[in-house]
Order: sequence, then C-alpha cells, then structure tokens
Amino acid sequence: MKRLLSGTLAWVLLMCALPVTWAAAPEVSAASAVLMDADTGRVLYEKDSHTPRLIASITKLMTALVALESGHDLEEVVTIAPEWAGVEGSSIYLRPGEEITLEALLYGLLLRSGNDAALAIAGHCGGTVEEFVSRMNQKAGELGMTDSSFANPNGLNVEGHYSSAYDMALLARACLEREELARIVATKSITFGTRTFTNHNKLLWRYEGCIGLKTGYTEKAGRTLVSAARRNGMTLICVTLNAPSDWADHTALFDYGFANYEARQLIRTGERIGQVPVTGGLIPVCAVQTAGDLSAALASSEAADVTCELTKPCLTAPVSAGTQVGELVCYVNRKELGRVPLVTAEYVPDASAPERGIHLWRNVFKN
Repeated sequence: MKRLLSGTLAWVLLMCALPVTWAAAPEVSAASAVLMDADTGRVLYEKDSHTPRLIASITKLMTALVALESGHDLEEVVTIAPEWAGVEGSSIYLRPGEEITLEALLYGLLLRSGNDAALAIAGHCGGTVEEFVSRMNQKAGELGMTDSSFANPNGLNVEGHYSSAYDMALLARACLEREELARIVATKSITFGTRTFTNHNKLLWRYEGCIGLKTGYTEKAGRTLVSAARRNGMTLICVTLNAPSDWADHTALFDYGFANYEARQLIRTGERIGQVPVTGGLIPVCAVQTAGDLSAALASSEAADVTCELTKPCLTAPVSAGTQVGELVCYVNRKELGRVPLVTAEYVPDASAPERGIHLWRNVFKN
C-alpha cells in the first residue's frame, strides 16, 4: 500500500539539476547568526547558532506572543501599577495610575522597546510578572527553544536570561504566524493619544520586503536583531546576536538567501494521491488526499522527496470524509522539511446500508 501511494506522488517533485551561479555565504560581524526559511524552519545559513547568549530587547517578542495568547482583549484598559513605572533603560514613560489600552502597550513594547510597557503587559496578562515569566518559559518549551531561559519580560541583563540565534528564529516564526503580532512588528509609526511610537527597526525603511521584527541592545549583550523579509512568495527570518554591524549583516544574509533560494510549492491541499482499502464498505477502497499546503525555500539544483507514512493502512466502514490516515513527509538532502496530513477524500457507507449506498452511487454518476 505504501508503494501504491508513493507511486502516485511523482507529480510532486522530480526536479532536474540545473546549472546555477551560487553566491558565496557572507562574512558577518555577529557572534551568532542564522538565516531560516519561515515556511519550514529550514536553516539556510548559520554561525554558532545554538550558543546561548544575552539577547536584550528581542526578548520582547516572547512577551508579546505570550500576552496575545493569554486571552486578554487588545482594547482592555490597563491601570499602571507603581512598580511597573520608572524602569531603567528604554521607556514609554508610563505614570502610576495611568490608564492605557493593552494594544497601545504592545506597540510601545515592540516599536519603542519600552521596558516599563513590558512590565505592565506582564503584570496585567499574567496576574504577576513572575507568573508571566513562567508562561514565557513554558511557551519556549512548546516551541522547541532548548537553548533558552527567560527571567524577565524586557530583556535586561540578569542571571538565567538567555537564548540562541536558532531559538530566536523559532520564536520569530511563531510571531509571524500570529496576525496581530505580525501587523505590529511591521508598523513603522503609530500614535496613541499623546504618544507616537516609531519603530527602531531601520530595515523597514532600508530593505525591500522587510516585515519586522525587533531590535535590542545592552552594553553586555551588544546589538541584537531579529528581522524578516518577504519576496516572491518566500519569507526569510534572520537573527544576529552581538553584532556590531547588524544592519549590514542582515542585508547581506537576506541578499544571500534571495539570490540562492526560491519558494517552491511542494504539496497542495486537496490533491488525491492514492487510496486505502475499506473493510465492510459499500465500495472496497477510499480515496486519500492531502489536507494542507507545504512550500519551501529550495536552491534550483535541489530536489525534494516525498514519502507517505500511513497510520491507518486499512479502514472499517462506515468511513467519514476527512478522517486522518497518515502524513506526507517532505525531505531535502535527507533532512525533513515538513509534514502534511493525509485524510480520506470521501464518505464510504457500510455495505449493510443500501439506501445510503444508492444515494452515494447516484452522486458518483451525477458527477
């Protein structure tokens, strides 16, 4: 059965190797760096990408993500507690007792990099700052950020607060998947009442296709930067830690990625790729189709392979349409790129239900 299904996948990917002029990977100033395909998480370039380092204010991407997943509405009004105001470093100058929306705090967090906004968001959405930080670490675990530990919501240097370039790229992927968060980090400037927040990320103005995300700096951490750019259907994520020339690093890495890779759709939703046997059904087999899309950044000389992994090689009637029977798994250079569910494409009634069977066959002949 696996051979039968695999044989129907020829349409997906037999790619011919073509001559290509390959741009050399750039030299960067960063101590750690990574360039990642946002669609699949495939690493296209890395330099010491798993070493834990201080990360400064790019921490605030996790703060924003956890806040948005906390269930609080953006229009909620937050009353500023005295302990959230007057924090060292960058600030939006919150005043004790002031009332401000959660949405305005998030913009102040991500555009102006307000350390006070980070504490206010954490205290409001977590009940306490400590509980919120615990949720940040829980989210890091869910995202597979194994080189990370969070000790505060703003990124100030304290013991036990660190991450890696690779982990921050994983976080950026999650942030871009969250529509509200992706919109905020791509905003150049916005005004709330008497406050105007202008994004610190100069790449939004300097690099074609840049869509965010966040800058950071402390004297000990150096310059840290998480950014993303989208061109021709391909989104790339770049992270640099302790990078004296971070704008130039990101420009060079994006140029390298867009010059050497292109977005290819490998799997499309609704493609019928085979069938599985059905025991006791009015018909003996049920068609199987994909239940998702998969695109990936590939070099023109690369070929992708797709294999089928069935969890239900045989079904028992009645069978509902949309029942998952396995996954299509896509590989490049023997490394997994992604998975797409395989589901039944139609309803198969029990053979003992003739009236439903007649209805089924009428629909078949009608089509």
